[in-house]
Amino acid sequence: MAPITDNAGNTGDASTARASLEALRAEIAKAVVGQDPAVTGLVVALLCRGHVLLEGVPGVAKTLLVRALASALELDTKRVQFTPDLMPSDITGSLVYDARTAEFSFQPGPVFTNLLLADEINRTPPKTQSSLLEAMEERQVTVDGTPRPLPEPFLVAATQNPVEYEGTYPLPEAQLDRFLLKLTIPLPSRQDEIDVLTRHADGFNPRDLRAAGVRPVAGPADLEAARAAVAKTTVSPEITAYVVDICRATRESPSLTLGASPRGATALLATARAWAWLTGRDYVIPDDVKALALPTLRHRVQLRPEAEMEGVTTDSVVNAILSHVPVPR
Repeated sequence: MAPITDNAGNTGDASTARASLEALRAEIAKAVVGQDPAVTGLVVALLCRGHVLLEGVPGVAKTLLVRALASALELDTKRVQFTPDLMPSDITGSLVYDARTAEFSFQPGPVFTNLLLADEINRTPPKTQSSLLEAMEERQVTVDGTPRPLPEPFLVAATQNPVEYEGTYPLPEAQLDRFLLKLTIPLPSRQDEIDVLTRHADGFNPRDLRAAGVRPVAGPADLEAARAAVAKTTVSPEITAYVVDICRATRESPSLTLGASPRGATALLATARAWAWLTGRDYVIPDDVKALALPTLRHRVQLRPEAEMEGVTTDSVVNAILSHVPVPR
């Protein structure tokens, strides 16, 4: 069977897929300064068919990061600004009456894309937030009893502001658990911020990524080949037990009221496999698990109120667990 070729000319061969995905860093760096961990997290999510929650203060290039990723991957992308008056049909689509034919036809919503940017997802009411649940989990949308499959690949990249809570609707635990990763986008370092301002002074326009030189370096064929290779990455019984022990430890932590579920353990194993493959190995080591534990688990656990008042964070709890759970040799 001949390799699949996409519009970017990529053959989808496993030997070139890794190099193509690694090239994303350099391509996205043409538009976004720093943020390598977030870029890697988005690629890991694509490899695992997962979704990503991006959290950061306004102005740290969350939206630009997703747009640059879509351009470098030659994926169709749509952006929805979530507001309090947004309705579920504004996301999924609806039946529209055609007076000429006297019939109803389905008008697809913005969710029918490869990469959906859900900007400020916590600004819309729970009813609209929940309209994404079926799309994220089942990769389909049901309207008027008819299921309609979404394109492949499909990824939801949702953003939220961690410091502004007035007029927001926090995501419930059930929906948070649908996100494979929660990536925190930090403020840039001094040198990175200087580089950002220098680019803008030189004429950089964040709304015109083509002018910035961002070009497709990978495509759906590369993702398909990469996913097949990740599925063959070896996981030893010791690594599986290590993942389980970490997740069980979150359920026993005195600082947490809610620990990671078996779905969280499955997600951690999947992300560790993807990271192992991206770093050039066909087997998973404990360091792969440690590297993905924070972004995979931080949104799946819940702090006790008294621990939160003492300044404890979910990241500090997960880090403490990683330091105490015995590492397999």
